[in-house]
Amino acid sequence: MAIIVRLDVMLATRKMKSKDLAARIGISEQNLSLLKSGKVRGVRFETLSAICKELDCQPGDLLEYETDS
Repeated sequence: MAIIVRLDVMLATRKMKSKDLAARIGISEQNLSLLKSGKVRGVRFETLSAICKELDCQPGDLLEYETDS
């Protein structure tokens, strides 16, 4: 099982740079980059909520569940 992070897609759709989003939600660019690449083991609901608020989206727009083949 895998959770796929689609944050890069949503950023492109909203024409926003990672740097700008990180500044708006108050996290480091490095942490946002790790989240975008899926190299984190978890994400706080507070952070997820802030991202959704800034990008005007739902958590399901950012995260996708994919079964193992």
